[in-house]
Amino acid sequence: MSQPGINHFGVEIMARRIGIKDVAAAAGVSTWTVSHVLNRVEGKRIGAETRERVLRVAEELGYKPNSLARGLRTQRSQTIGFIGDEIATTPNSGRIILGAQEAAAAQGMVLLLVNTGGDAELERRSIEMLLQRQVDGVLYAAMYHRVVELPESLRSTPTVLLDARCEDPSVPFVVPDEVQGGHTAVRELIEHGHRRIGMTVGVADIPALHGRIEGYRKALEEAGIGYDPALVAAEKAVHIGTPAGDADAGYRAARRLLTLDERPTGLFCFNDRMAAGAYRAAAELGLSIPGDLSVVGFDNQELVSETLHPRLSTVQLPHYEMGARAVTQLLALAGTPDSPPGPVTQEMLHCPLVARASVTSPPRL
Repeated sequence: MSQPGINHFGVEIMARRIGIKDVAAAAGVSTWTVSHVLNRVEGKRIGAETRERVLRVAEELGYKPNSLARGLRTQRSQTIGFIGDEIATTPNSGRIILGAQEAAAAQGMVLLLVNTGGDAELERRSIEMLLQRQVDGVLYAAMYHRVVELPESLRSTPTVLLDARCEDPSVPFVVPDEVQGGHTAVRELIEHGHRRIGMTVGVADIPALHGRIEGYRKALEEAGIGYDPALVAAEKAVHIGTPAGDADAGYRAARRLLTLDERPTGLFCFNDRMAAGAYRAAAELGLSIPGDLSVVGFDNQELVSETLHPRLSTVQLPHYEMGARAVTQLLALAGTPDSPPGPVTQEMLHCPLVARASVTSPPRL
């Protein structure tokens, strides 16, 4: 236990918790003033010099707010539960967590993260634990954009689906705009002069697949290019959802397209890992990228897109922005003792193009 002492404000420092009264006494102001300064309450007539003095004294004394007491007053625990299936172990998904964590921290809140690995029993126990800790709300996140079933136990607490949606239209979510992303990818090829554009995809029945194909078709239609189903090659990954599995499926799909009598000059790949497989197929067939074949990926997994040669042009999944927006949604949905809960919001976030070196004008075939 630390020994008593006197700091330069003349306040005796004991081995006890420093409270607002100590800060008020040392700063020569009321506890009301200290409370409003430390809680950053706006609209109160407290001068800048007084605010600065209170903050300096609080730091000198080592004042720590009593979160339990504050929670009793505000009826909020200042914590948000984050439950993901395999999101903490997948490429780029750490950006979702970072976005959520930083958005929560900006509001003085803490993120409690649970990665279930797809284990239903672990998920059930984790939800029970978070609710027992009286979290202010829950972010329910998926490994990739897909349709999920919201656990019944979360119906009674504010919950936002993250990179997922469910059939119930009353449940809020934040997802990437897959249609816009697919459209953006194909527009990049069209704007470089490509007219014969193939697409490599997996076979999983997920919103990402349907949305990106819709975006592909929409871009072709707008450019007056007829849709040819023979130019969409689907292959099932042997090890679904793994880098090697996606790359192998991309290789097989690309090879099918590139050995057609009239091969495509541009290729839109469902994700960057499938694009890596397309690079392999092109090399085996003696085709250079982008001289003979232009390629656009999706996701912007930098361990793939930045290390391929040439570097891959791709569409960015807005992981960080999704995490941050989900927290904003959740806090609005939860409301406060002074404001009612906000409306249910369902957002699709823009997926921007990251142009690198894998796209150029088509060759003369």
